[in-house]
Amino acid sequence: MVETITATYKHDNDDWTITVSGRGKELTGKAPGIIAARDRADQLVEKLAPNERPTVVHLLNGNALEFTSAYMAARLTLPEIEPLEVPPSGGAKAAKESSSDASGSGADKAEAPAAGAAGSTDSAGAAGSEKDKAAKPALPPSKQLPKEVEDRKPDEASRPGVTAGASATPPVARA
Repeated sequence: MVETITATYKHDNDDWTITVSGRGKELTGKAPGIIAARDRADQLVEKLAPNERPTVVHLLNGNALEFTSAYMAARLTLPEIEPLEVPPSGGAKAAKESSSDASGSGADKAEAPAAGAAGSTDSAGAAGSEKDKAAKPALPPSKQLPKEVEDRKPDEASRPGVTAGASATPPVARA
């Protein structure tokens, strides 16, 4: 006859108390959340029945369905995270320029970002973009694309379903 092991969970303020009983023994543990409590119960079951995979019944308030419901709700609920801060557009170069603009005053400093923002392709702009590329962390080879993907040029078509080399005008119907 197979004897089941029972894991009973009790909620104590922010912690959970787990009591695992079976095979004439009873072990108790604590954990900070229900997911950690479930993991702790597995550890206690391993102490009761080493080298075996016994049947374990998990109970919350004497009810297996209530435990399963609480456990799955905890597993499927996303943790609250702080909202991400969006850096200013233009990358690290624009952030550096905007901080230097704020620190000093004068017409020559105020005009420098405007010239760069107008789309000039001088060597300083090219060097800045190379510096931005070098500052980005490299992806592992398994996450890299097989060939480099370039951004669309402003004059290319932006219609969905139209490839980059395709014409932006629809084909003429034949009679």
